[in-house]
Amino acid sequence: MTFGKKQTRILLLCAAALAFTAGPGPLPIAPAAYAASEVAAVVNKTAITTGDVAKRIAFLRLQRRKGDLKKIAREEMVDETLKRQEIARVGMSVSTDEVDAAFERFASSNKLSVQQLTGILNQAGVTADHFKAYIAVSMSWPRLVNARYGSRGKLSSQEVATRLLERKEKPVTTEYFLKQVIFVVPANKKGIVGKRKSEAEASRSKFPGCDQAMEFAKNYRDVSIRNLGRVLAPELPEEWKPLIEKAKDGTTGTRVTERGVEYLAICNQRQVSDDVAAEVVFRAEDLGKDKATDNPNAQKYLDDLRSKAQIVYR
Repeated sequence: MTFGKKQTRILLLCAAALAFTAGPGPLPIAPAAYAASEVAAVVNKTAITTGDVAKRIAFLRLQRRKGDLKKIAREEMVDETLKRQEIARVGMSVSTDEVDAAFERFASSNKLSVQQLTGILNQAGVTADHFKAYIAVSMSWPRLVNARYGSRGKLSSQEVATRLLERKEKPVTTEYFLKQVIFVVPANKKGIVGKRKSEAEASRSKFPGCDQAMEFAKNYRDVSIRNLGRVLAPELPEEWKPLIEKAKDGTTGTRVTERGVEYLAICNQRQVSDDVAAEVVFRAEDLGKDKATDNPNAQKYLDDLRSKAQIVYR
């Protein structure tokens, strides 16, 4: 099977290292169901099939990797399974909505529809499901490493002052005061998500403002209000940023999360340039630099998981 130049370029992009930002999202990542007839390896009682390995081999070929691709693919799948198990254990995985959104953004950035990208991946033997499983771990693993080992923390007053002198002016950012409106969906009633989403969407036009939020919630069944307080733009979770930027009439669009259907109410927003804002901006810049390079603790974490795991090759 052959591919055109554009398809080949897109597939190579798929195979490239993915740089995703991470916000909170506790839905567990479920292993994708791949059709296969044999077990290639077992990791802590989780089977890796020959089908899984075959898809990863196809992925490696897109990267033009050299060497024993079968062995490399099997080891990558073992590592990925260990990561997925740890992500699920700690409860720090991204949601399926976030993965789908990342997949859609990737397709859009390459001037493809989701259906076209899916077709290309399927033709290559990778499959969209395998690529999405890869995306899910790639998004979740860095946040887990940061949670365990920490990222750059609070800057000292001296560090902030030094950087302000270097920049000669304080950075400006947006300050938000937010409330979170949650139309709760119990874990055992996921079938009502569509209905709850419709209710949440309809309620946005009736939202009376943050001061009356609690009274507003009483008009609906199983709706809770969370006061998020002051949040600076660099601190916004990535999944909420575009919705806040596009917010109209004081509320954002809705998102389906592990809690139910949510949207944010923007109680107030303004531009600020105080010392606290400066520190937050500087930390965000530092975090961006960290993400541009591999975190050495990631391999340390993975090695620790491997040392404690029961791995059986077939």
